Amino acid sequence: MKFPTNAQRRRGLGPVGKGNVHGLLVHAMIAVDARSGSCLGLVGGDVWSRAGVNPTPHGERPLAERESVHWVRTAQQAKSVLQSAAMVADRESDMYPLWASVPDENVHVLTRAMKDRALVGGGTLFATVAAAPVAGKREIKLPGRDPGQPKRTAKVELRHCEVVILRPQQERDLSLPPSVRLRVIEVRETDPPEGVEALHWRLLTTHDIADAKAAWEIVGWYELRWTIEQMFRVMKSQGLQLEDSQVSTAERLVKLAAVATKAACVDIQLTQGRDGTDQMPASNVFSEAEIDTLAALRPTLEGQTERQRNPHPPRSLAWAGWIIARLGGWNCYYKPPGPITFRRGMEHFYQIHRGRQLERLKREVRIP
Repeated sequence: MKFPTNAQRRRGLGPVGKGNVHGLLVHAMIAVDARSGSCLGLVGGDVWSRAGVNPTPHGERPLAERESVHWVRTAQQAKSVLQSAAMVADRESDMYPLWASVPDENVHVLTRAMKDRALVGGGTLFATVAAAPVAGKREIKLPGRDPGQPKRTAKVELRHCEVVILRPQQERDLSLPPSVRLRVIEVRETDPPEGVEALHWRLLTTHDIADAKAAWEIVGWYELRWTIEQMFRVMKSQGLQLEDSQVSTAERLVKLAAVATKAACVDIQLTQGRDGTDQMPASNVFSEAEIDTLAALRPTLEGQTERQRNPHPPRSLAWAGWIIARLGGWNCYYKPPGPITFRRGMEHFYQIHRGRQLERLKREVRIP
């Protein structure tokens, strides 16, 4: 998360990315329904600012002193929230301590492999899965990586097999088991368009894979990671514009980024649930008191025509989203409301809700 700074006004922010760029790092984990793809909410995360550049090489530091510890820490946070789940992450989470410490009988892990690894009995991860027979072919729809970039369809081949990965020689934590048994899936694009980088995923998971159908299902779960990419976009220029904040200190920006992460997640939930197809309850986002405020607002926001009436079941997320969108300026016509409309609507809603709560306190509390 980059913030504008200069030599006289660093705001206490540490370096991020390349060059003379300063900001915060946000590591968040969300829950997504495996069947519908709907975002269920935040389940863990960290926000921090670097103190500076650590001169000790990454491989020579214990896990507790590496930033990659946030992958393990956030996964452990999620385990206390989710009793049975599969955790999906991108290549930054390809780390042995995660495989060796997080999974258990109720929790699985799925991530994209970044490093080639040595296997028990010889050989390497990438060569082993590449030598596996083709188990199926399919077309995968890929969203544009950047705003304005068109979607495309990739024709891919699927391979999968079981592997036993050796603990890396440079791993300093010798309490971790000497090996971990995983399943690996390779998805490779066979005929990419000219000038386009071919899709090539190697996915590692603790899930059992009995056949190609199970492997394709896991590939579908990995595709759901796009939801968190959308959430981070909403935090930035496509919604909350967090990077434009003029808050003066890193300590306050850390708190603001944590609040913005939650707000962006809510925006995604409302955007996904606006048509009601996922049949999610409003309680996924709102408290009972907030739902009561939404119910009180509904008659005021409905108009005279059928199109201006809330068509969704009461207390559903779509019902709540319709009300929030109306507060954000949506007129029920033209295109459906998006993240910016929901952001404006949530700002207005919380002003109204806080006012109602204050009036209630004035009525119920006597000040001597």
